Amino acid sequence: MYENIGIVGATGAVGSIIRQLLEERNFPYKTITFLASKRSAGTKLTFKGEEHTVVELTPDAFTGLDLVIGSTPDETAKEFAPWAIERGCVVIDESGYWRMDETVPLIVPEVNPEAIKNHKGLISSPNCSTTQMVVAMKPLHAAAKIRRVVVSTYQATSGAGVAGQAELIDSSRASLDGHEYSRKAFAHPIAFNLIPQIGSLKHEGYTSEEMKMVYETRKIFGDESIQVCPTCVRVPVTNCHSESILVETEKPLTAAEATQLFRDFPGITVIDDLANSQYPMPLGCSGDDGVFVGRIRKDLSCENGIAFWCVSDNLRKGAATNAVQIAELLVNSAAAV
Repeated sequence: MYENIGIVGATGAVGSIIRQLLEERNFPYKTITFLASKRSAGTKLTFKGEEHTVVELTPDAFTGLDLVIGSTPDETAKEFAPWAIERGCVVIDESGYWRMDETVPLIVPEVNPEAIKNHKGLISSPNCSTTQMVVAMKPLHAAAKIRRVVVSTYQATSGAGVAGQAELIDSSRASLDGHEYSRKAFAHPIAFNLIPQIGSLKHEGYTSEEMKMVYETRKIFGDESIQVCPTCVRVPVTNCHSESILVETEKPLTAAEATQLFRDFPGITVIDDLANSQYPMPLGCSGDDGVFVGRIRKDLSCENGIAFWCVSDNLRKGAATNAVQIAELLVNSAAAV
């Protein structure tokens, strides 16, 4: 049913990882088409040993395709998704444009796979900072029902694309050499600094990135009662987002019980040995598809609180891997019918 697949934004940072994952995971397909902007059209890409020419993103480019994974800016996604759907193609979209549309399921396969049955040709993948958090929340929510989440993110420069990563490297080098540096990707210097703003002013002092974590979390769990208080911070790290998370549950959980719930949950790896300085860190988690949890402990200020540290590769599980997992879920669901 999903034999002819396409990748929109195939030449971008996330698109490149999607291509890599489809190859590594032996995703089933008959034909594959790579699509990108007019600027990148004509580029040659190699997939499974075969050379492919990147096709320009136009309405007719979707003719004959069954399934498309898109990693593009919001405005591009707004434009191309209807083109694809009109031609009978199912779209898995990485952008933020469709996520809060009531008709579009927002899916993290480990958390709400059942939502896929509600799609009408379009499925959204959440924001990277939301994705890793809801994976970590899921086993605790299932066991004890989460009422409230307080989360502070430490987001890598790769979240701002290739330009963000380059700015960290180039500005760090300039700073060490005592040279001036002209910023392009960030509003403030990122080298040896923290920027407590990601996104624009959105709601009562919260940024757009922070409000994504509020709205998307509730939609994924189908629970508007979950209270989320986020603070999103850009940090001088190349890749992998880290999060300090405190959850308050209806039922009490011990740290040991929470740890076991994490260990038993697919997609989560526990690294938690404070005495021997073992916990998840960006350098050790980059390039991995999992969500890593450590520093698990009872909250000293709240009766039913569990605090923990969470790290995940934002380009992989936070973006490309989740989209590919949705595609696999779609294919397996179709095969089971």
